[in-house]
Amino acid sequence: MEQEIERFLTYISNKNTGSTHTADAYRRDLSRFLVFLHEIDLQEWTQVDKAVAKRYIAYLSGEQKTVLKSSTLNRNLSGLRSFFNYLVLNGKAAANPFNRIRAPRGAKMLPDFLLFEEVERLFNAIDTSTHEGKRDRAMFELMYASGLRVGETSQLKMQNVDLNQRILRIKGKGSKERIVPFYPYAGQLLKEYINQARPILLDGLKSDSVFINHTRKVLSPRGIQYLLDKYALQSGLNKTVHPHMLRHSFATHLLDNGADLRIVQELLGHAHLSTTQIYTHVTVDRLKSAYLSAHPRAKDK
Repeated sequence: MEQEIERFLTYISNKNTGSTHTADAYRRDLSRFLVFLHEIDLQEWTQVDKAVAKRYIAYLSGEQKTVLKSSTLNRNLSGLRSFFNYLVLNGKAAANPFNRIRAPRGAKMLPDFLLFEEVERLFNAIDTSTHEGKRDRAMFELMYASGLRVGETSQLKMQNVDLNQRILRIKGKGSKERIVPFYPYAGQLLKEYINQARPILLDGLKSDSVFINHTRKVLSPRGIQYLLDKYALQSGLNKTVHPHMLRHSFATHLLDNGADLRIVQELLGHAHLSTTQIYTHVTVDRLKSAYLSAHPRAKDK
């Protein structure tokens, strides 16, 4: 069964039907599905019918305590449909069991974010006496200052940074461009990195990428995650921190302090206001929590 998965991944790579990220996602999703099939003692792709497909979606949806977001479920379904289309095309399956199967509608998951005090604690763990430390502090400060995605941070170019106006020109999802500001302190850190540390890291090499790794290449999203893991551990934060949490924190803290929802939508580059509105649930929950802990009558039974 594993051989068919490998052939499929080779097939989509050769056909250029998916990016590297898509292929990686397919590999993870199909490996997960294979584990499930082994758990229920199925050894052939021909044994997978609609009943098995529905059972697997129920499994992913939470019946087996494996709770995934709706977007992740839909991505799993998309990959499985593509895989079984490939099997049908090559005579390895009679029909596609995942056709016309949809992921159940679930509640939107509230985004994880850091409190402002946690952001400060995280950033203060970075040793800025080194060139790498200057880079990392400037980079993470900028991600929090401007609500950048990790991919946007990795792909940020020098020509898209205006230190005088303190703005970034960002090409986000779907190649949509947006302009985002950053506050003076983030600008100061970025300027110090660009003028002092970046030339040392480049060691004579020319590059238009803002953030450079130790091999003088662009700092990848995986590299950024590695650094964030390191500083989260050093800071003593008792939680898993991922790069998108800085973006979530950016949006949550803006709304907490009275920013207009549509302005936050523009800053984040969301196509739909409903995507941004998820952050209002976070701020309302925090307001309720503060209210219930502070109001003298709220504790009455």
